[in-house]
Amino acid sequence: METTNPAQTNGKLVAKLCFIVFAMFAFGFALVPMYDVFCKITGLNGKVDVRAASDFEYSVVEDRDVSLEFVTSVNNSAPIEFSAETVKMKVNPGKYYQVYFTAKNITGRHLTGQAIPSFTPGLAAKYLKKTECFCFSQQTFAPGESKRMPVRFVIDPAMPEQYSDVTLAYTFFDVSKKQAKNN
Repeated sequence: METTNPAQTNGKLVAKLCFIVFAMFAFGFALVPMYDVFCKITGLNGKVDVRAASDFEYSVVEDRDVSLEFVTSVNNSAPIEFSAETVKMKVNPGKYYQVYFTAKNITGRHLTGQAIPSFTPGLAAKYLKKTECFCFSQQTFAPGESKRMPVRFVIDPAMPEQYSDVTLAYTFFDVSKKQAKNN
């Protein structure tokens, strides 16, 4: 009859557990880029490309309307008043439109803000082409300053007809502290 050495058995168990902990830790780091790729492929989480699309001549689809709603919110730490001048509109795919948003610094100090867009339903995000948007760059405000900021966009006529109601939401963040750290 063979006897097992408890120290040897415990050593093997510790090695296995350390490997499992290391694998879980590595998987946790890999989740962020994997999630970004997954969101980009599926449109999940309404992530929108934050780069300007080039102007392209589309055929306007006159007999199709898409209801587009604009929603604004402000991160809790951002001392900014932020709103859309147009809350909801009907658009024809292929036709360019321009809407305006207003943001006001409600503090007595300079402030830098960044708007982050999201899109619902997420899969429709790839069909919204923005040629101009305040979300492409950070916005700097003087104390009490108000800005009227444009968004110029078109909905690609290739967007499936199942997407007849679409929401474009912007959340404004105060990035003044982050910008100060980078300078």
